[in-house]
Amino acid sequence: MPRSTWDGAISFGLIVIPVKLYSATQQQDVQLHQVHGADGGRIRYRRVCEVCGQEIPYDQIERGYLAPDGRQAILTREDLEQLPLASSKTVDIVQFVDESEIDPVYFEKTYLIEANGVGVKPYVLLRDALAKTGKAGVVKVALRTRESLALIRPRGDLLVMDTMLWPDEVRDSQFAEPPADVQATQAEVGMAEMFIEQMSGEWRPDDYSDQYRIALEELVQAKLSGVELPQAPLSGEAGGEVVDLMAALRASVDAAKKRREAASSDQHAREAS
Repeated sequence: MPRSTWDGAISFGLIVIPVKLYSATQQQDVQLHQVHGADGGRIRYRRVCEVCGQEIPYDQIERGYLAPDGRQAILTREDLEQLPLASSKTVDIVQFVDESEIDPVYFEKTYLIEANGVGVKPYVLLRDALAKTGKAGVVKVALRTRESLALIRPRGDLLVMDTMLWPDEVRDSQFAEPPADVQATQAEVGMAEMFIEQMSGEWRPDDYSDQYRIALEELVQAKLSGVELPQAPLSGEAGGEVVDLMAALRASVDAAKKRREAASSDQHAREAS
C-alpha cells in the first residue's frame, strides 16, 4: 500500500470528513545517473558555499530571495513555519462548479482521497451528491508548505483531488494564436472531419505504451549482458511544407481507412480462432 501524502479533513457546510491523500500516479522512468565515461565512477555534487568555500550540511541550508536591486532576504525555517496556512489540516469546499468550465491547463497533479475512520459515510454522501449534480468542489489545500487551489470530484467509487495552478501561473496564450486572416475552407474542414472520423475510437489506455522506456530498458539489459543491440533503422526526414492541403488530407483519409480495415480483419481473425 502506498504511503499517504497528507492527513487532514475535508469540510462542506457543517460536515467534516477525515481523509488521507495518496498520489494517483507514479513515474516509471528508467533511473539513470551521471558517471565518468572513462572508469564508470559516479559523479557527485556537493553543496558548497560560494562565499566561504565550505561544504554545507543540509540542516544548515536556508532559503534566500534575491531582489532585482541586489539585496537578499534570508528566510529561515522558523520564518517559513510562521506563515499563515489556514488550509494546512482542514480544507473547506468554498464553491461547487461544473468541472467542464475549468480549462485542463489548470490541472497539476491528481490525488486519491481515502476516507479515514468515521469519515466513510459522509465521504460516500459527498461522492454521490457530486456525481448526481455533475459538480466538483473548489478548495484550497496546503501540501508540502505550498498552498494550492484544488478540485474535489468523483471518479467511479472514489473521490479524487486535482491540485491546480493559480490563475497568474497560467501563461497568456494570445501570442501563439494563428493570424486571424488565415482561414481553412469548408472543403478542407470537411476532409479533416472525415479523417477524424476514420481515426476515432474508444479510449483504451492499455493500447498505449512508452516505447522509449521499453527500448531504454532493453539497451540497459543488453549492456549488462555484454550484448550489442541491432542498430535501429534511421527515421526518414520530416517532409517539407505541405503545398496541396486537400491532397494531403485525402491521402491521410485513405491511409486511415486502410489501417481501420486491416485492424478489423485482424480482430475478426482473432475471434474466429
